[in-house]
Amino acid sequence: MKRTVTLAAILSGFMLAASAQNASQPLTFVVPYPAGGPLDTSAHLLAQGAEKQLGAITVANKPGAGGATGATLVAQAKPQENMVLMGAVATHAVLPYLGTPPQYDAQKDFKPLILVARVPNVLVMKKSRAEQLGIKTTSEMVSYIKGHPGSLKMGSGGNGSIGHISGEMLKSLANLQMPSVPYAGAAPAQKALLSGDIDVVFDNLASALPLIKSGELLALAVTTSDRNVALPQVPPVNESVPGFDVSTWFGVFAPASLPDQEAQKYAYAFQGALTDPRFKAEYLKMGIAPEDMRLKELSHFVSQEARKFQFLINTIKIKTN
Repeated sequence: MKRTVTLAAILSGFMLAASAQNASQPLTFVVPYPAGGPLDTSAHLLAQGAEKQLGAITVANKPGAGGATGATLVAQAKPQENMVLMGAVATHAVLPYLGTPPQYDAQKDFKPLILVARVPNVLVMKKSRAEQLGIKTTSEMVSYIKGHPGSLKMGSGGNGSIGHISGEMLKSLANLQMPSVPYAGAAPAQKALLSGDIDVVFDNLASALPLIKSGELLALAVTTSDRNVALPQVPPVNESVPGFDVSTWFGVFAPASLPDQEAQKYAYAFQGALTDPRFKAEYLKMGIAPEDMRLKELSHFVSQEARKFQFLINTIKIKTN
């Protein structure tokens, strides 16, 4: 008995030491896209809001392969590396079914923590370019492309991004000839749109909203079936192209190895940061209204979205080249 107690005490000491070591390791919040986009901005706000409960948090941008590079890094992280991911519809519901599968299993290799936002994308053109071509609506853009096949380029935040999916869906439903140009994230795609390198983008509402309000971008339509409160005057794409309905979402994911108790702690810390009054105005600027979907509920939501996009990708035969 004495030996058993001693062994238990030793094991307990090792566990406490390991726990303390892990707790002292700063949390790395991986954003699988370049700095400057809505996921990156949201990650920094969440990190600030959750630091009181979780300790130091470093936001690290790991772009590449449409988000797969950063997602793979977190999926394969060892527990002591202490990482979470700002995952998105692209990393968890699109890339697994688009071209070569990523080096992770979106369902098995992650533990969903919280949903941050569900927002539409918005079909935008540089306002001066739209005026030059006499385009004010989605119907006019479709008519122009049909009259001038291949003359307009559609950019996206990368193969497999929701902007890419939206563009391919529009081309399929409206039977349009329009070259696709992928970029390494939403921010570079938006920059290319403003510089005139491309003509049309399905941009994330959060990143496009300030430029729409300033008059630099013209919002032709939102991708959801209903209008959005941030742009009530902008119609859905499906009013011009029936059958079109796509939304984007993003949230925080941990590696599957994170213990359930720790996952709950992380989820509640990030949820508190999402509803923190200090950052409310910043979220509203991006068109983000706080969500309240955590853990098992989010896991179920992600599974549903994966099935939906698998069907969509197969139906419209989206390719990565």
